[in-house]
Amino acid sequence: MDEKQEIRDNETLVSPQQVFELGFFSPPGNSNSKYLGIWYYGHPIRTVVWVANRDNPIPSSSSAAVFGFRNTSLIVSDGNNRLYWSSNTNTNTAGGNLTVMLLDDGNLILSSGLENVGDVSNAIWRSCDHPTDTYLPNSRVYFNISQGEEGISGQFVSWTSPNDPSLGNYSMGIDPQAAPQVVLSQQQQQQSTSNRRRRRLWRSGQWNNQIFIGIPQMRSLLLLGFRLVPVNDQLFYFIFNYPPSSPLVRFLVQWNGFVQQLTYNNQTSQWNVSLSQPSPGCEQYNKCGNFGVCTTTNSPSLCTCMHGFNPVTRDEWNTGNWSAGCRRTTQLECNSNGTTTDGFIQQTRLKLPDFATLIPASSGDCQARCLQNCSCIAHAYVSGVGCLIWGGDMVDVERFEQGGETLFIRLADSDLVSGSNKGVSKSVVIAISVTAAVVLAVLALLLWRYHKKLKACHTPCGTNKNEPLVSEVPNTQDISVEASEQLERERKECDGPPLPVFTSHALEVATDSYANKNKLGQGGFGPVHKGILPGGQEIAVKRLSKSSGQGLEEFKNEMILIAKLQHRNLVRLVGYCIEGEERMLIYEYMPNKSLDSFLFDPVKKAELDWKTRFKIIEGIARGLLYLHRDSRLRIIHRDLKVSNILLDEEMNPKISDFGMARIFGGNQNEANTNRVVGTYGYMSPEYAMEGLFSVKSDVYSFGVLLLEIISGHRNNSFRSEDSTNLIRHAWKLWKEGKPEELIDPLIVESCNRTEALQCIHVAMLCVQSSAVQRPTMSSVVFMLEGENTSLPQPNDLDLTSLNSAEMDLIMEGREINVSSNDVTITEVSGR
Repeated sequence: MDEKQEIRDNETLVSPQQVFELGFFSPPGNSNSKYLGIWYYGHPIRTVVWVANRDNPIPSSSSAAVFGFRNTSLIVSDGNNRLYWSSNTNTNTAGGNLTVMLLDDGNLILSSGLENVGDVSNAIWRSCDHPTDTYLPNSRVYFNISQGEEGISGQFVSWTSPNDPSLGNYSMGIDPQAAPQVVLSQQQQQQSTSNRRRRRLWRSGQWNNQIFIGIPQMRSLLLLGFRLVPVNDQLFYFIFNYPPSSPLVRFLVQWNGFVQQLTYNNQTSQWNVSLSQPSPGCEQYNKCGNFGVCTTTNSPSLCTCMHGFNPVTRDEWNTGNWSAGCRRTTQLECNSNGTTTDGFIQQTRLKLPDFATLIPASSGDCQARCLQNCSCIAHAYVSGVGCLIWGGDMVDVERFEQGGETLFIRLADSDLVSGSNKGVSKSVVIAISVTAAVVLAVLALLLWRYHKKLKACHTPCGTNKNEPLVSEVPNTQDISVEASEQLERERKECDGPPLPVFTSHALEVATDSYANKNKLGQGGFGPVHKGILPGGQEIAVKRLSKSSGQGLEEFKNEMILIAKLQHRNLVRLVGYCIEGEERMLIYEYMPNKSLDSFLFDPVKKAELDWKTRFKIIEGIARGLLYLHRDSRLRIIHRDLKVSNILLDEEMNPKISDFGMARIFGGNQNEANTNRVVGTYGYMSPEYAMEGLFSVKSDVYSFGVLLLEIISGHRNNSFRSEDSTNLIRHAWKLWKEGKPEELIDPLIVESCNRTEALQCIHVAMLCVQSSAVQRPTMSSVVFMLEGENTSLPQPNDLDLTSLNSAEMDLIMEGREINVSSNDVTITEVSGR
């Protein structure tokens, strides 16, 4: 549109690829006002992303609304030339006529001269420099690091209500102090004056050139498009680079004070919330007050004081009112000449306090610089940021289950408790050593005396028949409920839900004496038979075989885990039986048996079309995410494979067989075992070689599973001319740029090609040899369900100390004689 043209009511300007549209609109429920805005083109529900005259609407009673030019400015007026908005641009147009253009990224630009049409960088005026409540990908948010907190820039201000685009109470911008971070604020009217001040509601934490460190769920993979770009020494801008072919994404400051990342679903024509802040709990700004630490996982209380600090008001603190925060127990000792006996205590996995100061110091000098400054009360060295110090109250601190940074808090000598901390006195070290020795001796005695009781919380099943349990199974009159006193005590102590106890006679009747016609399968645990209870309920009876390599420990392990876990993609435990040497677990019956009975059957695999396979992939991923992150216990499955994926009548997947699973504590991320268990072909290299397992071990197994579902081939029995296993074959096709050749020929013509290739890409990321390089299951679910085509490239396959032949043996499912850290691979309990 040039300066001789204008847009009136019912006329619009559309971007070249018909992504955005500009025109006049009236918000729902507010037909008396007209605004000039930009919205997504063609959507059934208008989604406005920018408003020009948001605080000065045109009354509907006025004559026609007009968008056009006045001198060198863009304006919004009515038919009587009353001005409602202006871009206020004064420029020399000697180089050519003025032209306004709406781009496909939602940016409205004003240019001078034909050679500058569509050139964002040389535009006279850009709408992205004057945002409303929405940040769109590929737009720049500028800020000046010399302005400090008061220089929060790039302000996105909410609407007043869903029907009123005028300036609302909530704003989002970049705080450039020390390291830039996103801050959500609320405007408050002060009682004594007419001035308005900001109250922080939430912040993202500092930017470390990869992620905002205060949002642990947003790994660098999810923030792949964010970049911080310097213009000069003082001026910077953030930009979210996002491919035009990807699903529509926007970031919004809602009228009610929430910051959301929204992704558009073309099938449902709905905007889905990917992320929302602040959420209830620790995301609320300074929830626990000054010097308090907020923790939402594995903590008896939401708020605790930092070490060396106590609640200001103990009574209020105990009732859950933490707003007063904490105060220092012992004052610091620092003389004017800089000499001090203070030291530092280390706190890990934290969202670092707000209002840091960045100083020029290396990681080795950061602590010394803080110690020399009497006003410095804490320091941290963050990779990608530098040395941060704090001189005032430490506010808005949170402890994460994973991720976060390490903070060193300055304490007086008497409050230091670790001999590794600077400034710890000799007397304190001696006292701690003596006390520790006494405590260890007492603990050793207690552990020896009460070994069986302590073991109960990890092994929930007993074998003695002394006292009957009270739980019953409905509609099963022949089933007695008899088990041991030990089992009852273990179940109560471990807080496990009550489970029905079956007699062996009742199960023998239900399975027709374990007839071969009722046999569903055979695993490392033993045979599985179908049974029917007197009430008609179908069950699957898993019976521990006397010749099984597994035993009572695996039985107990599986029982307690399945009893505690509740998820639609995990198999449900119905009950159990312990009589004499009999050990049986009773599960819900899965009519379609296991995934391998379809996937590797030449006839039945045709029933697995792409839609069904993708549903199975998503279900397994969600089940693993629940085990790793969302359940009350953190579970590593350690034996994820096709035969352990059961299918219900609607082909929904359910993860089964938890005999090899391990429970991790809230602070534990990885462990080492002297007995490597699992199935070759699905085991990650670090687990097979060193016995080191973590959630990333399950991610590797999931990647193998993903390749098998897509290709229809077993990893440990695949052979081709140049590859000895499915993983190597997949890597070869990936490097050659031919990943589509991996797709099962039965579905290659009918499958969703974009989804299939994306699944292959995710699988390649999951089977990387380095555990660090693999994504978490939360990232995997995001990649699978978000249809995100902007994914990182996987690294080369062989990053381990094993040679190619040895890696082939591991991945194709054959044993090798290699030991590392006293772990021998031939000890594997494969099945």
